[in-house]
Amino acid sequence: MMASPAPVDLVGLLEGSAIEHIAKEHKLSPRQVVERLPPEMCRLGPASAFVDVMTDIAHWGEVTIIVHSEDGIIEFTGPVPKGETARGHYNLLARTGFHGHLRPNRCGGVAFIERPLMGRPSAAVLFFNVDDGIMFKIYVGRDQRRELRSDQMAAFRALAKRVCG
Repeated sequence: MMASPAPVDLVGLLEGSAIEHIAKEHKLSPRQVVERLPPEMCRLGPASAFVDVMTDIAHWGEVTIIVHSEDGIIEFTGPVPKGETARGHYNLLARTGFHGHLRPNRCGGVAFIERPLMGRPSAAVLFFNVDDGIMFKIYVGRDQRRELRSDQMAAFRALAKRVCG
C-alpha cells in the first residue's frame, strides 16, 4: 500500500503567491485552497450575503479590487460605490472609477481572509463564483505607512462576524 502524499503547507505557500496560482499548481479550485486554511486565517460566509457585503464595503473608503484571470491581474484602487439590485444585477452606481454590473446569482460564497502576503499582513474579502473560482477580491486599504487601515480592519472583522457568525 502506498503512503498518501504529505499535506501541502498552504499557509507557507500563501506568503508569496496568489490563491489562484496555488490552486492551479496543486490541481485544486481556489475555493478548495481557501477551505483548507486554518480558521484564524479564514471565515466563510454564504452566497446570500453578496449584496450585504458589497453594501457594507461601500462605506469603507479606498480599497483595492483585484480580478485575476489566466490573462492577467487587473487592480483598481479607490472606493466601492453604492449599488442597487435590478434586473438580476447588482449595479454599481458610479460613472467613473469602479463601476459596472455584477451578477449576485453567480456568487457561490464569500470568504474573509487575513494572511501574510509578501511579508506584510493583508486582509481581503473574496467573492467565489458558483464554479468555485474567484469572481473578484476586495483588499483592505493601507495608510501612508503601508499599514492596514485600522478603521477598515475594524469594519472588515465586524462584517465577517455578522456574515459568518
